[in-house]
Amino acid sequence: MWLGQCCFSPLQHLARGWWCFFTSIFMAEMEWVKQQGCYCLSQFFALAVPFDEDDKIVGGYTCEPYSVPYQVSLNAKSHYCGGSLINDRWVVSAAHCYQPKQIEVRLGEYNIDVLEGAEEFIKSEKQIRHPNFNRKTLDNDIMLIKLATSATLNSRVRTISLPSKCASAGTKCLISGWGNTLSDGFKLPELLQCLDAPVLSDAVCQDVLPGQITPNMMCVGFLEGGKDSCQYDSGGPVVCNGELQGVVSWGLGCAQKGLPGVYTKVCRYVDWIQETIATN
Repeated sequence: MWLGQCCFSPLQHLARGWWCFFTSIFMAEMEWVKQQGCYCLSQFFALAVPFDEDDKIVGGYTCEPYSVPYQVSLNAKSHYCGGSLINDRWVVSAAHCYQPKQIEVRLGEYNIDVLEGAEEFIKSEKQIRHPNFNRKTLDNDIMLIKLATSATLNSRVRTISLPSKCASAGTKCLISGWGNTLSDGFKLPELLQCLDAPVLSDAVCQDVLPGQITPNMMCVGFLEGGKDSCQYDSGGPVVCNGELQGVVSWGLGCAQKGLPGVYTKVCRYVDWIQETIATN
């Protein structure tokens, strides 16, 4: 993904409407388009993502203030993705949240529309996508962001541990973000939203999304629908028993019956994360 490239659809099978994300040195804007795909603008980078794809919390609840201190907001003019602080210089997010320019990482946020005094705004020094990230299937949808300066850790800015092992089916997890709160419509919250949801078995995940789930993905959520993550939650955390087990990645619609959200399985990337940090 580079400046001047035409936009593409990372998930052609998601077709309930599309967003185009345009960025240049001077701007970063979201534009609604009804058709699949968007226009090729020589001065812009453009990425089309499905309207009902990967980033919102539907059917959750407002988190207690500052109860998710590892949650970060990625900003390019405004909030567009989430992430998780894993040490004072590094954040884990989704590879599809990559931007070809420096971004701002906001820590200590709760109400993203108001300056509350606890925030830390730090520019990115590096954005490192997994080398095997597949834009079409979203396999290996994970990215590391190095902060330009160290975060100041305190009660409202804390790190989250990497997984010691993969989470088993039935494990209860916490998903959080500032994503859309409507399954049919669009409403962004000011306050951080939370959702408690279980890890589903690999067999169930494969059964409901045949041919689309790789060993690097996991399903978290409810087959009955009504609760899910979606637009603008992308890259955000799935924390189970105090460990970062998932990264918000993609889904077919949001909170739809029989279609749970799909998340990058962080336990498969611990070695890559540690090696990348050590060499950068």
